[in-house]
Amino acid sequence: MLLAAALVGETRARAAGGDAGGDFASFLVAMRPKALALGVSAATWEREIAGLTPDLSLPNLDRGPRKPSHAGQREFSATPAQYLSDRAMAATAAKGASLAARYRPQLAAIEQRFGVPGEVALAIFGRETGYGANTGKYDGLRTLATQAWTGRRRETFAQEFLYALKMLDDGVVSRPAMKSSWAGAMGLTQMLPSQYYRYGVDLDGNGRADIWTSVPDALASIANHLRGEGWRPGERWAYEVAPPARADCTMADPDAPRPWTQWSAAGYRPENGPAPGRGAQLALLLPAGVHGPGFLVGANYFVLKAYNFSDLYVLYVGHLADRIAGGGPFATPWGKVAQPSAGQLAAMQRDLTRLGLYREKIDGFAGMKTRLAVGAFQKASGLRTDCWPTPETLKAISAAAKQGATP
Repeated sequence: MLLAAALVGETRARAAGGDAGGDFASFLVAMRPKALALGVSAATWEREIAGLTPDLSLPNLDRGPRKPSHAGQREFSATPAQYLSDRAMAATAAKGASLAARYRPQLAAIEQRFGVPGEVALAIFGRETGYGANTGKYDGLRTLATQAWTGRRRETFAQEFLYALKMLDDGVVSRPAMKSSWAGAMGLTQMLPSQYYRYGVDLDGNGRADIWTSVPDALASIANHLRGEGWRPGERWAYEVAPPARADCTMADPDAPRPWTQWSAAGYRPENGPAPGRGAQLALLLPAGVHGPGFLVGANYFVLKAYNFSDLYVLYVGHLADRIAGGGPFATPWGKVAQPSAGQLAAMQRDLTRLGLYREKIDGFAGMKTRLAVGAFQKASGLRTDCWPTPETLKAISAAAKQGATP
């Protein structure tokens, strides 16, 4: 059998010190009946698994002691000012506006069908692949097999590996064309295989949803994905606002939305556009604490987070969509802040957990809940409350945790 060829050499590499479930050969043996149950033919399995080896060069594999890392994730390693550089944004928006003119009829059809503005779909296309310039360099099947065997989300990637095999069996894409990111995302849309089956759209009418070479199909698939996650037609992704003097950044809680009338009464004023509707339920977002723009965000902001969980990613996509539509820069510039490492953030999260201020996952990311916990510590400790993990705040949190102090 051809499978025997896959069970030699490098395929017998083991995850050093991890719980990767044995060697790669055993992993493949266990996956075969699952692939056949999904409808993958035995012939496709034998053909694609022959000679398959893990790619141990991928970042964020679960090999040895697990350490939080920002490897391959600029959304979590760059500061807001770096990630949302206005010069780069302007150039990307100009190209997006050109594509918006080129695909105007298709984008109009997409918005009518899915309720998602064309510039939003274009912005995701621009952020994910640079409008198709960078769709990934890795062997998609090998990448997903590796992540399923020794990645940090093995159960998720095991399913994606099976669906990648199904894509090959269905003739959706050829193996040489199945290039991906290090995390297995593919095509102009950077979708995972299961997402392709759920959201792929054949807009150009050639008989298949082609997210690899058809820009109309890719844009429609992105819009269908957003609709599937709950996109609300006619609502903005966010409103930039000017906070009142002495605003409390610990009000930036994603779980505590308020009607716009309450934010307005508290002194928040819209920037760069109209005010939200009176009854709009909106949460305050301060991506860099008090060191930059503030936003009021509603349901569509969190829909975009379903595409990528990073706040900076969502801000990039939303702002890029606004710029493609003719909008300008943020009204408030980004302040200069230092981005702690993943290890520093994870240590801080553990300390905040000991202090009873943080109850979320220890992931090494300075997300909404982490910034909120930082602000709560600063406020309770009499420190300047800016809701950002500055070096001084990191030291204070560490010292308080060691002393067992409760703010």
